[in-house]
Amino acid sequence: MLTTIVRTLISYVFIIVGIRLMGKRQIGDMQPGELVITLLISEIAATPLEDTSQPVIIGATAIFSLVALELGMSLISMKSFFFRKILSGKSAVIIKGGKIDQTQMKKLRMTILDLVELLRAQNVYDISTVDYAVLETNGSLNVLLKTSEQPATVGDLKLSPEKKSLPLPVICDGKIIGESVEALGITSQRIQKLLKKNKAEEKDVFLLSLDSLGNYTLIKKGKEL
Repeated sequence: MLTTIVRTLISYVFIIVGIRLMGKRQIGDMQPGELVITLLISEIAATPLEDTSQPVIIGATAIFSLVALELGMSLISMKSFFFRKILSGKSAVIIKGGKIDQTQMKKLRMTILDLVELLRAQNVYDISTVDYAVLETNGSLNVLLKTSEQPATVGDLKLSPEKKSLPLPVICDGKIIGESVEALGITSQRIQKLLKKNKAEEKDVFLLSLDSLGNYTLIKKGKEL
């Protein structure tokens, strides 16, 4: 029992390291090669757990060999458009100028119901409002609405909105988030000043978010927003 637990933990660590080396893509965002490598890693990792006679190091070696292969192919793809096209394919224009390219859809073995489903995922429920639709190599659909259907922007309305900045969590559950502090370029003295202003201590803070303009939100533990 203990041996199985230890082997599982070791395999888990190797898989996590391997996936981290490959990057942060979600399953739905993976290119075909990346998905194949991920599936192979999961299969290889399961072998030493099912057969305890197999050394864990063999599985680890295979995993890192696949990761190295994926990283190598990624580097080649960055340098060679031809290789990238062979490995991942190319994007396809499904709707052009408001007209559906039925020939392209047949090549992709894609039905109109598939297209409608992908459009709904982009919050587009009327296909007649679409000017362009491009099917990317990872299977996602990018949509450009017709000019008359596009929402008005601040520039279109010629407004001068208040400048905004992205708030970052500076304190979470009583602990300072160093990455956020560094990204905002603030000092610990400024954080302590904010805490003092709100009559709070670091350990009592559930969340303190702050942006580069000085706007902040502070929630104490056991309190509502």
